[in-house]
Parts: sequence; C-alpha cells; structure tokens
Amino acid sequence: MNGYLNESNFLMVEEGFTTRDLLENLLGELCQESDQQAFFVADLGDIVRKHLRFLKALPRVKPYFPVKCNGSEGVIRLLAELGAGFACANKAEISLVQGIGVPADRIFYSSPCKQVAHIRYAATHGVRLMAFDNEVELSKVARSHPRARMLLGITADSIPSAHPSMTFGTTLKSCRHLLETAKEQAVEVVGISFHLGSRGLEPQALAQAVAAAQLVFDMGTELGHHMHLLDIGGGFPGTEDTRAPLEEIAAGINSALDLYFPEGSGVDIVARPGRYYVTSAFTLAVSITALEEIPMEQPGSDGRCDSSTCPLPWIELCGGVTMTLGHPHPCVCSMFSLQRPCPEHPWHSCSLRGPLGRAEDRIAEGLELPQLHVGDWLVFGNMGAYTIPTSPLLTGGPQPQVTFTMSRMAWKAVQLFQGKPPQTEDDRESLCTPLSCGWEMAETLCVTPVFAPAGII
Repeated sequence: MNGYLNESNFLMVEEGFTTRDLLENLLGELCQESDQQAFFVADLGDIVRKHLRFLKALPRVKPYFPVKCNGSEGVIRLLAELGAGFACANKAEISLVQGIGVPADRIFYSSPCKQVAHIRYAATHGVRLMAFDNEVELSKVARSHPRARMLLGITADSIPSAHPSMTFGTTLKSCRHLLETAKEQAVEVVGISFHLGSRGLEPQALAQAVAAAQLVFDMGTELGHHMHLLDIGGGFPGTEDTRAPLEEIAAGINSALDLYFPEGSGVDIVARPGRYYVTSAFTLAVSITALEEIPMEQPGSDGRCDSSTCPLPWIELCGGVTMTLGHPHPCVCSMFSLQRPCPEHPWHSCSLRGPLGRAEDRIAEGLELPQLHVGDWLVFGNMGAYTIPTSPLLTGGPQPQVTFTMSRMAWKAVQLFQGKPPQTEDDRESLCTPLSCGWEMAETLCVTPVFAPAGII
C-alpha cells in the first residue's frame, strides 16, 4: 500500500448493503436537524472498477485525473493510491494534491493559460510538466520556471473532424515557430498534447489527431527537443448509456497509437479521463424546502395557454446545492422520493430551482413528478463530475457533505493490485463479484427517469 488511503477515509460496506440502506440511515440522522443540507454518497468501489477497466482497455496509457472534475478528498486519495497522476489547473489544485503526499512527478500543470504566480508556485514545489500553445505562455514559463518540461498543445483546427468549439491549442503551421522559439528561450519541449472532447473520440478524428502529433514530434526532434510524451486528453464516457463503450473507443486509440507511436518508439502515452472516473460513482440527495402550485390553465387572448405566461409549479431545493445543480449541464438521470411510497396520484409538470434568492439557478423545467411535499428528498444519480469545486471560495457557501463508501471486495482489489489490472485467471476469479457496493436503486426505490440531458464529456 502507498499510504494515501486507509479504512478511516471511507465507510466499509458489506455485501448486500444497498444505497437505499445508506441513504435512509443518513436521512434519519438529518431529520433530527433543523438545517437539512444536501449531501453526496460516493461509491469508491465504482472508481476502482473504472480504473481497472481503463488499464485493461488501454494498457499503454497512464491516466492523469483532472482535479477540476472532482476535488473531493476521497477521490484524490483513492486515485493516488491506485497510482494515477493528476492534471491540475492552478495553484490550489496543485496544493490539494501535494497536501496528501502525491509527488511532483505525478502532477501535470495542464492549464494552457497560467498566472505567473502559479507558475512560480509550481517551480518552487517541483512541478515541472506543463502545457503551452502560444508565445506569451512560453515567455512566462521561460522567465518563471526555466526547469519546466513543456507539452505543446495542438488545436482542433489541425484535426478537421474534431469538435469545432475547442478554443485552446495551436495549428500545425504555427508549431515549428513555437518549437524554434522554445529552443531560443532554452525551454525544454518534451511532447505534444491534444484534447478532442467526447465528440472527437471517433476512429477518424483520433487517427488524424495522433497523426498530427507525430508530425509535430518529428519537427521537435529535428530542432533538438527530446520528444517522448504524448497526451491524448480526455473525453471518455462517464456512464454506460453512450454512443460507444470504453472498449470500442480504446480499440481506435490503440490502433492509432500502434500505427504512429508503436511500442519501442520511446514515447510514453498519458490521458486525462475525468467524467469517466467519477460520474456514476456519486449520488446526490437534496431536500425540498418550499413549493408553490401554479395553475396551468391561464388562457391567452386566443383561449390557449401560452407557456410564457403559464409558469410551471416550482420546487425549491435545500441550500448548499446551488453550485451543484446550477451546473449548466447537470447529469441528472433519475429522481426518487425516499420518504414516501410510490404515489398513486397524478403526476405534474414541475420546475426545480435552487435556494431562494438565486432566481438564475433554474435546475430543470417541465419535469414530470408525483405530488411532493416540503421535507421530501430527491435523489440525483450520476452527479460525480464537475459538481464539487476544489475551493469553497467558488461556491459562496458550504459544500455538501460527501459520505465515501467502498465494498470489502473493492478494498481487497486496491490492496492486491495497486492500480494494475488482474494479470492471471486466478486474479480475475478473485474479483468475480462486483466491486461497487450495490447501487440497487431501481429495485428498491420508486424510480421514474424524468430528465436525462446529454452532458458534455
């Protein structure tokens, strides 16, 4: 064991213990309190399973988890224990990761736009791996961190079939100039970075991106840079209801890597899976603090109901979740009323909002929900990505509490394999039971999917 995670960091659950059991226990405690705050339940076993699956599908790729995706301590400690690296966007995230003992050589300062003070902080704390895509960033690093090891970011403009909304990275025609400038300023460039996003994880786009990276590798080598690291970014799906499973995506990645950067070429490969690791591991519970029923039949001049003048009945959720549910792309898959049996009353079209005073925090409109009451709780699944900021300063209020859980089988996997996939048949048989702690919501609660937007991966 590496010492980043121990049994005091999570709640060990036994086989057969379900999410309903844990949620009801926690709700029973919260009902005794006057201030009912939202809370998360996080299944660390789900992250263990995702990690082993990733390493098996992409054996040549080392994952670097983007801390901005989920900065909760349990996630950081678990991934550190599993041997993952960390992609940090600023000083706060570097401090968070190093605060639990992660060495500087496992940290990638991945932001393409960095404050000088943060560059200096990275330099004094031994973080050398960074990204750049323009001369301004290059000059800042040359002045503030001469020992940095840089990855040159290339943009979607270099990759015709990639998503057009990408804003960072340089074009192929600018790469030689930037590599030459780096040489002149004595900045060490060690590789290439790109990020296609979820829409770029298609065989053609991937092949084009890796081919473009190989061309820039040749430019860098020609100019005297020691090019040996390729970052293929993120975009891996966080849930199973996606166009392509991880294994299908991995097949395209492996094929492109074998063609342009085959084993033995001396090139190390890294990726930045964020949503992939944490989306499905987190469940959020929020209580209803207020509600108002508004008649739907308010006819306009033509006798029909105009949606602009017929507001939906609204439900206000408890404080402390504005940050969480106000995210522009909440991955809300299902909702449940935990404290009431399945209602036989008609369902209503409703609007969910955050705490009073935040009118702009409209979580969802036009949801079909049963008759609910103040004090009822709603549960949102797949809430692990971009719901927990790395700094409370970003929320303007207290963050929801997170209860971390792990099954005994998942903990055994962490201890046995230390982040490496099972190698033998005996190893695989020892993990034949699920690693998660049994999220059996569909079987134990009254479930009706009501809102499932496609989140941006």
